[in-house]
Amino acid sequence: MRALALTLALFAALTGVAFAAVPRADFADVEDEIMCDTCNVALYIAESPRADQLRGEIRDLIAQGMTKAQIKAQLKDEYGPNILAEPDSSGLGFLAYVLPVAFAAALLMLLAILLPRWRRRARVPTPADGVATATPPGSADDERRLDEELARYGA
Repeated sequence: MRALALTLALFAALTGVAFAAVPRADFADVEDEIMCDTCNVALYIAESPRADQLRGEIRDLIAQGMTKAQIKAQLKDEYGPNILAEPDSSGLGFLAYVLPVAFAAALLMLLAILLPRWRRRARVPTPADGVATATPPGSADDERRLDEELARYGA
């Protein structure tokens, strides 16, 4: 029996396989998903005694061996859902996910509808289109001044 345990331990050491390895929470990974309950900003930005206290609580939970999901669940149970930096995926929090996507889709549809109209309106008719082009309106005085300016500049 000892030989089997020794063999498995040696195999795990050589291949890098860890048996029943629990993913350990990383402080920086947890900190950016938690809000300071007094500052109402992300904990990694907050600079207050309360934020330092929350950071200490998170470090204690990590030292206890809790995973990121467990830490977030514990903090949510203790301080309420507003402690999490991400909105709920139901109710009004769902709008935080859907609204930006819907707004972007609506803008793209509006652009797809209006762009061809703008391009058609901006197109200037040419003689090749069968449309006679008219000279721009101008008085005889305007034409005389234009001729004088062109003559002055040698054009």
